[in-house]
Amino acid sequence: MSDKSKTTLKRVKTGAFERRFSMARAGLVAGTMLAAQSAGNMFTRKEDRADKQKEILSRQAHYLADEIGKLKGSIVKIGQMMALYGEHFLPIEVTEALHTLEDDTAALEWTTIYEELEDELGAEKLSLLEIEEEPIGAASIGQVHRATIKSTGEQICLKIQYPGVAEAVDSDLGAVETLLRMLKIVPITEEFQSWFQEIREMMYREVDYDHEREKTKLFRERLQGDPRFVVPKVFDQFCSKRIIATSFEPGLDIDAPETKALPQARRNAICRTALDLCWMEVFKWGEMQTDPNFGNYFVRLAEHEGDPDKIVLLDFGAVREFSDKTLTPGRKIVKAAFLHDEDLLLDGLETLNLFSENTPLEAKRGLMKLCFMAIEPFADPERFPPPSYLLNEQNEYKWGESNLPARLSVQAGLSAAGANRHFSIPPRELMFLVRKIMGAYTFMSVLKAEIKGYDVLIPYV
Repeated sequence: MSDKSKTTLKRVKTGAFERRFSMARAGLVAGTMLAAQSAGNMFTRKEDRADKQKEILSRQAHYLADEIGKLKGSIVKIGQMMALYGEHFLPIEVTEALHTLEDDTAALEWTTIYEELEDELGAEKLSLLEIEEEPIGAASIGQVHRATIKSTGEQICLKIQYPGVAEAVDSDLGAVETLLRMLKIVPITEEFQSWFQEIREMMYREVDYDHEREKTKLFRERLQGDPRFVVPKVFDQFCSKRIIATSFEPGLDIDAPETKALPQARRNAICRTALDLCWMEVFKWGEMQTDPNFGNYFVRLAEHEGDPDKIVLLDFGAVREFSDKTLTPGRKIVKAAFLHDEDLLLDGLETLNLFSENTPLEAKRGLMKLCFMAIEPFADPERFPPPSYLLNEQNEYKWGESNLPARLSVQAGLSAAGANRHFSIPPRELMFLVRKIMGAYTFMSVLKAEIKGYDVLIPYV
């Protein structure tokens, strides 16, 4: 969530009719423009036609993203989730447009928020708090206000869900699906329906504040004795189905100039902590924060020399459990890639049914090569060295200088050339697992870590 709110709104449009009408109108405009421009594209030179069509689709997708952004509420969150997890189903032009949806949005006016607080907590409980009227953050489905418990002086955060947002989820999902059908952006296949159902379940979790409250408590309990982490304390007496009250936990953004300016050794330590958390979630708990948004983390700098800098964990709405059906082969794939064990890796990939019946060995080896490349920062630098420019004098991997994502994209393109028909759409859960690990990679790159990923991963494999 943003530190500063923009202009305020009196209310969020959550009525099913007005939201569907807005989406239908936007879809009609975009569809008409798309059809007209596509028809005009028929007169473009044949060799330029495909690029021109992509440009037309991109323009209309950005128009739709702008219209979605105006509606606020769950539909913006749906668009953000589709951008994050839709690369296997949506055209790249559409996901790029959806990535422009901001979580830093206009806040609701204080009078509207206060009415919601009064409805949820009652006047008696509100009298125990001194609440700041200016929000410290405003997002698509709620906003946060800082408050002080008068009797103790404790500072807390009240995360308040916008009125009607939870009730609008089904309507918004229906509107988005109708829009996709209308524009024929993507074939509505059984695989797409399965993926869209996952988006639906994620949205239910996002607006389920009871779920978020319990996961916050669980992670706080798990990390209670670890001085590297801070997890907010939940104040149940000020919670409800629409409100979560937690201790106010200040810190710096991951990509703040002050964080980036820390000495290399301190940035390295913060990054080891982040990697360790990632592998704990994957290998120990089987339950993880699936939203890689940097807004879910702060860095709290150590006050005394010798103390560790801490990572503050925020917002547990996207925490989800993973089934053994995905975790067991997923862990096997990580371990096999780490050990460069082709037989074990192939077994893990086949368990996830990633190959069709007639997938040739050459295509399978292409995918295995991708896995070996992806594990590069964690591999033993003595046995499986990366390009020499990515190691410092201590044989530590230089994440900030790594072009690994670009190399993976090139290799994926080579592997996919003529071979897409041999692969199945990956299981829904696997996509979240991959996204989780990619979020950790981004964390390392932003802070330009120089560490041996091998030392962090080996205790788990």
